[in-house]
Amino acid sequence: MILVTGGAGYIGSHVVKELIYRGYEVIVLDNLIEGHKEAVQAKAKFFKGDILNERDVDSVFLQYPLSAVIHFAAYCYVGESVKNPAIYYENNVQGTLNLLKVMKKHQVRNIVFSSSCAVYGNTNSLINENLETKPINPYGWSKLMCEQIIKDFYNAYKLNYVILRYFNVAGADIFGELGEDHNPETHLIPSILKHLTGKKESIQVYGNDYETKDGTCIRDYIHVTDLANAHVRALQNMMKNDDTQEIYNVGNEKGYSVKDIIQVCENVTNKKAKVEYVKRREGDPPILIASSLKIRKELNWKAKYELEQMIETAWKWFSTHPNGYTKK
Repeated sequence: MILVTGGAGYIGSHVVKELIYRGYEVIVLDNLIEGHKEAVQAKAKFFKGDILNERDVDSVFLQYPLSAVIHFAAYCYVGESVKNPAIYYENNVQGTLNLLKVMKKHQVRNIVFSSSCAVYGNTNSLINENLETKPINPYGWSKLMCEQIIKDFYNAYKLNYVILRYFNVAGADIFGELGEDHNPETHLIPSILKHLTGKKESIQVYGNDYETKDGTCIRDYIHVTDLANAHVRALQNMMKNDDTQEIYNVGNEKGYSVKDIIQVCENVTNKKAKVEYVKRREGDPPILIASSLKIRKELNWKAKYELEQMIETAWKWFSTHPNGYTKK
């Protein structure tokens, strides 16, 4: 059985669906602060609990014969982490430490960890896994600290791990069953699409004075279903080996500016966006683009969906779920 922490969230719910499709038994642990019970697959066992409460985590391990953990449960907003770093270090770092301690106690030796490109900081090059890690915001630091703790647990207790550092995640389940539902919404593509459905008056772009082709930040985008597939492949490879310590970037190896994204959203929806430029958001690097060469070579993984398909599936979700998972 596989435990997915944060399995009721945006990425976690897509990974749970992929695991179940591939025949795994899945337990979801989520406090539902950001996640949605409605996003959890019916075949998955759901446990409402918090990784900050070690008893909650321990009770899951006591009830189920777990063989591995995929760990998503974390706060993940760069801007919020700058304004309120305390909750990021407490939730992300302490929560991960609690989970690892319980895994050690119950001798569960396999973890796939959801990390981030935010560990790299400022860079203008195509990012590979050997690039020096220099986070420029508390969110990135919290993820890097978790990575270090996981590595220390490998060295001390032989905890097998795969760390996935991924870039901007977008899109929705191609069948329209799952999607992105945050409140407030700070991610670019859903913010644009919510604006184009009439739920927001305009789109705020944080900075148009970066040293990029059009002055706006450039990011690598990956479809959430491609990312889910990468997690399952990482899990399968780890479970076949008795000694795994790997870090992989997961991205599309293509950079799109904020203006590019707005243009494609307009093209897909046939609607015009009202754009408002505001000052830069502290902690945002100008360019982040992944090299996914290592995961392609070692796990035979490759991104399947292009940017237009990411936006098309997201638009389908927002069009059919105007209130997200809320049924009103």
